[in-house]
Amino acid sequence: MDRLNEIIKNTVDIIEKSRSELFSIAESSRTECQLVEEELEKIRILTTDLINQVDILVKLDKECRYQLMIVSKNIKEYKEEDVKRAYDKAKDLQVQLMTKKAEEQLLIQRRSELERRLKIARDTANKAESLVNKVGVAMGYLTGELQDLSIQMEDIKQKQYLGIKIIKAQEEERKRVAREIHDGPAQLMANLVIKTELCEKLIDMDKEKAKEELGSLRGFLRSSLSDVRKIIYDLRPMSLDDLGLVPTLQRYISNYIEQNNISVNFSVLGDPKTLKPVVELAAFRIVQEALTNIKRHSGADSAVVRVEFTNEQVNLLISDDGKGFDKNKLWKAKEEDAGYGLLNMKERVELLNGKFDIKTAHNKGTKVFASLSLNIAEEG
Repeated sequence: MDRLNEIIKNTVDIIEKSRSELFSIAESSRTECQLVEEELEKIRILTTDLINQVDILVKLDKECRYQLMIVSKNIKEYKEEDVKRAYDKAKDLQVQLMTKKAEEQLLIQRRSELERRLKIARDTANKAESLVNKVGVAMGYLTGELQDLSIQMEDIKQKQYLGIKIIKAQEEERKRVAREIHDGPAQLMANLVIKTELCEKLIDMDKEKAKEELGSLRGFLRSSLSDVRKIIYDLRPMSLDDLGLVPTLQRYISNYIEQNNISVNFSVLGDPKTLKPVVELAAFRIVQEALTNIKRHSGADSAVVRVEFTNEQVNLLISDDGKGFDKNKLWKAKEEDAGYGLLNMKERVELLNGKFDIKTAHNKGTKVFASLSLNIAEEG
């Protein structure tokens, strides 16, 4: 994913650089157009002036030829100097006329060349500007799509990490349940087997002793039943299905206070509603996990649990007066010691399209807020 992010960044950089180069080409072409237009305007002025000069010379040349023809016909009437002057004048005019026409041809060629350059420069500028616009539009779409892809990949990366954490937590939970069953009910049942065998032997030998052992056996059974019920409750409180969220939380918090010596102020706002099982379970687990974190990490003496029912959602607030923590380090996926409990709560809420937030600071306690929508479509 890091490599893909790098490729995406390089691709965007190359496209942006190409766009800048195209813009530079368009600007150069526009500058070229302006320079050619200015030179072309000068050439046009010179050409017009030269054409006027040629017209004047042509007119003078005609007059000179006519005068030369008259002199030639009446050569005897003119002095030799006059004849020579007439011929020289005609010759000079012809040279001037030829020179000006040559200059006119050069100017016309130069004008034609500049017009071709102007057309090429305009075409280049128009094409470059069109490409800049198209690349800009493509860049807009592409950047948005690539950014979305980058965000999605980062989200996948985060979810992958969280998934690993969840799998690890599930395995830890299985180990915990297995250990509790092994150390609790399984051990008690092993003792029960021994006690039963002892009672069988004592029943004919010492009835009072057998009766005493049966009493002890009953105590073992009650203890085992209590342990089994606790394990079942931790896995899935049956009272959620039978009584609903509020009574289940009341019972859980009452036991929590008794077992942990932490004062908990529990309150309910609004009219409690019948929740969908997935919302009800999520709400219970969030409170349970938050109170567990308070017990394990906060060092708090008291806590507040508030449940608020509205027409559209159920809001949860769990706060404590403990030592708090650095919130900025919490969501960093690469930190192995990131708080799984809080990550788990956040993931639960987000999977239900709810809102989740934490407010905390060093020695300022912690507030966990969660909002769950009541209108959740359940599959299956």
